[in-house]
Parts: sequence; structure tokens; C-alpha cells
Amino acid sequence: MPDRRKLFIVLALIVAALIVIAYRDSPSRSTAQGGVPAAVGAAEGLPRFVEVGADKCVPCKMMQPVLAELRADYAGEMSIEFADVWKDPELGRKYDVRSIPTQIIYDSAGTEVFRHLGFWPKEDIDAKLRELGIVD
Repeated sequence: MPDRRKLFIVLALIVAALIVIAYRDSPSRSTAQGGVPAAVGAAEGLPRFVEVGADKCVPCKMMQPVLAELRADYAGEMSIEFADVWKDPELGRKYDVRSIPTQIIYDSAGTEVFRHLGFWPKEDIDAKLRELGIVD
């Protein structure tokens, strides 16, 4: 049974990547989850953490509790955003994403300073944010 679960996860990742590639040239609007402009953090002068994924992607679902913790821990210090490329394929092109989930960290000037692919544990994110000088 564990082998079937691993196979399912691998297949889900492959399908997710193929869908992102297939829809990358589709016209659509550029907004983050809930219709919020994807550059909201930059407009506020805050650093941004953007999770690019899909709400039905297994590793992306695993990231949702992590994003909730980040939102709670860094409220007012950093904008934490989720961009669903299955609902809005234009976001894949905007963020130059080839695989999901992808996490992108921007400094307060809006410059990308780091990119990570796949599930990313909160402790590792916290360490990277401190290393980059984004948080104390």
C-alpha cells in the first residue's frame, strides 16, 4: 500500500507539472488567491513570500498549514500570498514557474531573492528568511 501512495504522489506531481506547462500560454487575469493583486506586498513596501501552486495539488495542500502559520507569525512584517496556477494559468508565466509548488521570496523592494521547489517545512523557511535578513 505505501508503494501505491508514493506512485500516486509522483503521478500527481507529473500531472500538475504538465497542466502548468499546457496552460502557461492561456490568457487570463493576474491575481493571487481571492482576486487579490499578486503585488500587494510590494505596494505596501513589505517583503513577500509567494506560494505558487494549486489548491488540489497534494504537496500544495501540505503547504497550506505552513502558510497559515507564516501568516500568523509574520503579520504586518511580510505579505504571504498563494497563487493558484490551475485557477489562473497566467500566474505560471508571471512567476516563471515550471513545477508546483514553488515558493518565491521577494525583498521589500520587490526583488526576488530566493526560490524553492516542492514542499518546504516551516522551520526551513524561517531559517532562510533569517539568513536573507528578511526577518529577525
